[in-house]
Amino acid sequence: MFNDEQLNRYSRQLMVNELDLDGQEALAAARVLIVGCGGLANPAALYLAGAGVGQLVLADDDRVELSNLHRQVAFRGDQVSQPKAEALRDQLQLLNADVDVRSAVARVDDAWLDDAVAEATLVLDCTDNFVTRQAINRACVAHAKPLVSGAAIRMDGQLAVFDLRAADSPCYACVYGDGTDGDLACSEAGILGPVVGVVGTLQALAAMRTLSGASVASVLHLFDGRTLGWRQVAIPRDPQCPVCAARQLPG
Repeated sequence: MFNDEQLNRYSRQLMVNELDLDGQEALAAARVLIVGCGGLANPAALYLAGAGVGQLVLADDDRVELSNLHRQVAFRGDQVSQPKAEALRDQLQLLNADVDVRSAVARVDDAWLDDAVAEATLVLDCTDNFVTRQAINRACVAHAKPLVSGAAIRMDGQLAVFDLRAADSPCYACVYGDGTDGDLACSEAGILGPVVGVVGTLQALAAMRTLSGASVASVLHLFDGRTLGWRQVAIPRDPQCPVCAARQLPG
């Protein structure tokens, strides 16, 4: 049950038929794991905290740098040199004290992810390297947890939802294989802040839709910041996928 202050806080989204009170209760009961606390996670986490997700778990081993601030908009200048997971946690708690925000200043590995993903309702991949992305995907496949994946570089963005609770859902490796080559960091290629912001914001929306019970199609959304245009590519499940072909769903 929500008290009067909470009902007032969430009143505008409670008016939306696609969310309503049942959806708000689902958000409040959810535990969302966000891996990576940079340009994608900043808007995603702000919107999820603002929306009243019950618990957010933030994981990142990096520290805030001056060059981050043009796109990692939750951080403030006086937080430079602080661990990103803790700096983001502090800003989210200022936004909404009702949300239980936990931070892990850690470079995640398979063992850490196995435990954290098992306890999560849904996972956001807000990282910037294939090694970690593949590890997150393996953990989500193993525990049948929905994965919202985002990426952005230069003027281009990508978004996909892999609802691994469904038997016919593809996984990240169905699209990209299970390799780890091809990383290109923002420090090497550049990025415009609003591009990564668009993707991170839509990760939050996709997470809210999934948590509230909506069916989100397995589609790769491709954003072109030069034209402000989108393309959608259907993602079939790969029956030969090295990660998910033999997966067993719980229950």
